[in-house]
Formats: sequence, structure tokens, C-alpha cells
Amino acid sequence: MTALPAFRSPRWAAATALFTTGVLLTACGSGTDGSGSGGGEPRSGGTLTFAVGSDAGCVDPQQVASNDTIYSVRQTVDSLTDQDPETGKIVPWLAKSWDISADTTTFTFHLRSGVTFSDGSKLTAQVVKDNFDAVPELGALATLAQGYLSGVKNTTVVDPLTVKVTFAEPNAQFLQATSTHSLGIESSASVRRTPQQRCSEGIVGSGPFVLKRYVQNQSITLAKRTGYAWGSSRWDKQGEAYLDQLVFKVVPEAGVRAGSLRSGQVDAIGSVGKADETALKGGQVSLQRRANPGVVFGLGLNNARPALKDARVRQAILAAIDREEIAGTVFPTGTRAATSVLAHTTPDYTSLASDLSFDADKAKSLLDEAGWKTGDDGIRTKGGKRLALTVDWVPNSATNQPALELLQQQLKAVGVQVTLKQLQITQFAPILQAGDYDAAWGNITRADPDILRSSFSTKLANNYRVPEGELDTALTAQAATTDPAERAELVARAQQLIVRNAYYAPVVELQTQIGVSKKVHDLDFDASSRLQLHDTWIG
Repeated sequence: MTALPAFRSPRWAAATALFTTGVLLTACGSGTDGSGSGGGEPRSGGTLTFAVGSDAGCVDPQQVASNDTIYSVRQTVDSLTDQDPETGKIVPWLAKSWDISADTTTFTFHLRSGVTFSDGSKLTAQVVKDNFDAVPELGALATLAQGYLSGVKNTTVVDPLTVKVTFAEPNAQFLQATSTHSLGIESSASVRRTPQQRCSEGIVGSGPFVLKRYVQNQSITLAKRTGYAWGSSRWDKQGEAYLDQLVFKVVPEAGVRAGSLRSGQVDAIGSVGKADETALKGGQVSLQRRANPGVVFGLGLNNARPALKDARVRQAILAAIDREEIAGTVFPTGTRAATSVLAHTTPDYTSLASDLSFDADKAKSLLDEAGWKTGDDGIRTKGGKRLALTVDWVPNSATNQPALELLQQQLKAVGVQVTLKQLQITQFAPILQAGDYDAAWGNITRADPDILRSSFSTKLANNYRVPEGELDTALTAQAATTDPAERAELVARAQQLIVRNAYYAPVVELQTQIGVSKKVHDLDFDASSRLQLHDTWIG
């Protein structure tokens, strides 16, 4: 099958609610065109200052998984393809077209000519091969990219502008993977550098912006790429970006971020929590929301821990969580309680709401059955050991700590002691990979259900130490089939196995909410609820 170049899509209003296989978008405020209010012609120039809550400690798109940092580094790389946020359709970007074998083992990409990286080197098939060949060596921070390329047999150069990627087994998910930031294409010189150098010093990309300055835990500054002329087929503006400069400031305190936006010190802020919504509504600020597809926020349980090897204990944890209370108390307006391990905006999502209903009595009964008896202080014990879990988390969202404190209370009510352990973002992935944790709070965004394979397959990272079994069969098969109906059934089965075996404790769906000054126009979300800033302008 072959994809042909797509026509440029018309501008779509951020104030429209869209229910599609990929996303839900909602804007609050009086903005009428993109993120800003009023009309007028787009104008070039200016600096957009964006306050985020955290820094991942890395500026290599292939190694970053935290939204706060993805917002900036995504602007420095282009991908082979892009994904339409309205329809979920894969459309051209660096690849003008592609061919996929009937069994989805071979993907041949035909590259655009004339594309250059910011060091002056040209995009060629060899560069794409160099990128894909280097991904397996990136280490713990690149688990997403590694998962997308798992099972790759080889990447071969057909001619200077044609590259073929061959997998040992059918791999239907790969086309969508090529639209992600994790497989953004970097120059050959960049991919030859060590992962640590790429993280700390930055990379050379072909994107509409280039890294100008990075001060860890303080700021990321990007400058417009002069001569840029190969944007995604989705974008309205051809050629260079409108903005001259992007500055992403790290401001950990949510209230300070909100105050900075109200006072005009910054133009946009990330991770707007419920506590700041009222203060930001009205005036010169709009709130934009988008539900993130992928694995929902929840507790990633280490299934190899002694207490958590017992399915009854894991199932009790799921039953003890009042998801509606957490969603309604802590998270932004419109946030949904989890009804599966996948968000409802993910293709092939299946509702398992009845399996995730709050039932404290059921939780207590399961723990009784598993031999955990309530002690004098309310915490259960068995064989002289307390039923205690340490939950690792990172402060990359204003809602993380209050959500976990509420969850801590809910689990204590059924006899489970929870200790919260805050980590630096740079510590999180290595600890998960090493298995040195009880439970970890997080989510993973991707507009494709294969994110389940990346997260739970025992053949890949298997950070949650899930045992081998039927789940592997379903996850492998869904990635291989070319039949949409069959894939939907397999993805549904995988969701059932994860939830009913309680390998993961889903809590709430992530809804990205940002605050944007009304002088900022066309600050849009992409299909994964990250930001696209090429078309953004200030006026």
C-alpha cells in the first residue's frame, strides 16, 4: 500500500470539541482563532515564553518522555510522518510517500529532497538508517524508541532518498511510530555522539527551531531555523516558523506559573491544575485542554515484589482506589476517571469500568483471603511483615503529589501503608528498568494501542515485571495483524488481562491543560497532546 502526499489541511479552531479515534480537544475562554482571540493576519517575529513545571535533564528527543521537556525538544526535529489529530491518519512529513508490504514486515520510505540539518548536512536514506541503527544503544531513557523498533531485522539504503526498514515479524504499529518525537530524525553526526552527550549538549535536527541554550533545571531556549522549508503536510504555513525564539522556563510552583501568566511575564504555561482554573479564566488568558491517548495515570506495580506477586493483593489495590474522587478533587475540569488501562481516546480502547469500580469492602475481603490481617494501627500484617508499599513519583505535574496523597489515604483505609518517595526525573527510568521499586506513578502517551506492548510485553523492557503468559500472545499478535477488526479484539483482550490480573492500577486519564495568553495564536496540540509551534504567532 502506498501513501501519497496530502494536501495541506485547513486551520482548525482550538475551541471546537473533537471526538475521534485519537483525541479530545476542548478550549475554554473567548478565543476564536487557535489559542488567541480576535482576527488579523499572522505576523512573523517575537519570542514566546512558556513556563513548565520541570526539566527532564535531557534535550535529546529520542531520550525524553516527560511532556514538559517534549514541548520544547519536539520543535528541533522532524519525523518521517505526522499524524492528523482530528482523524488519526498518518500523513507525509520528511517522507513524501511510503510503501508497506502486505504482511507489514517491510516499510519503504521515499524521502523529500532538499532537506538539511542545522549543521548543513543533508537528509538521506543513510541518515535514517544511522538513526534507527543507533536507537538500541541509547539505554534506559529511550525505551519508547526502542520499543517502536523492537524486532527490526535491518534498515537498508535502497538509493539516496529511499530507505527500507524490515522486521523479522509483522509490525503494523510501526508506521504510526514514525510520527512520534521518539523517532524524530537527527543528523548522522548527532547519532554518533554518546547518549549522555546528546542529553546534556543537545542534538542537530532538521526541525523549525534549533537549540540555542540549555541550562538544566532552569531553561531551554530555541531559535528559529533560517531557511526551513519542509514542514509537515498538516501545517498551514509553508517555510520558516513565525516566531523568532522560544524560551521554556522551569517554574516548579503551579501558583507561580499561573501568576506569571496573569501578569504577562510569560505567554503560556503548562500543567494547569484545578486550583488555578478559576483565577486564569476570563481576562486575557484562555485554557486549552486535550485528553491524552495511551496508558492512563496510575500505579505501575512491580509484580515481582513478594506481596505483589499475589494477584489478590494487586486486585485489592485496584478495588480500594476511588478514581472518581481523585479525578474530581485534584485534576482539571473534565478529567475522566480511568475505565481501562488505556484512555478512552486511544484507538481500540475497551471500557472495563465495572472492573475498576470503587469497592472498599471487596478490597478488604481480598486482603483477608490473602492472609493479611488488620493490626492495631489499621495496617495489615502477615508473617510479621506489614503490608507496606513505597510509591516512586516525579514532580513533573502539579497534580501528582495531591493525587498520590489522596490515593495514600484511600489505601490506608483498607490496611495498606503507602510511603511516597519523590525522585528526580533523571532517576525515574533507571530505577524502573532495574526493578528497584514497589510501585511507580506515571502514564505514557501514544496515539496507538501498541503502547501496551511497549509497556507490558515480557519481550521488551517489562519494567513492571509482568510474568510470561497469555498477555504476551495478545500483545505480539495485535502488532502483527493487518486486520483492523482482529486487532481490536486482540487489544481488547490485552486490556482485560492487564486490568483483571491487576498488573497495573489505572487511576485517571491524563488531560493536558495549558494556559495561553490571548495574544498568542495557533498554539495547537498534536495527535499525542504535545505542542506544535511552527504555526504559532504573537499579535
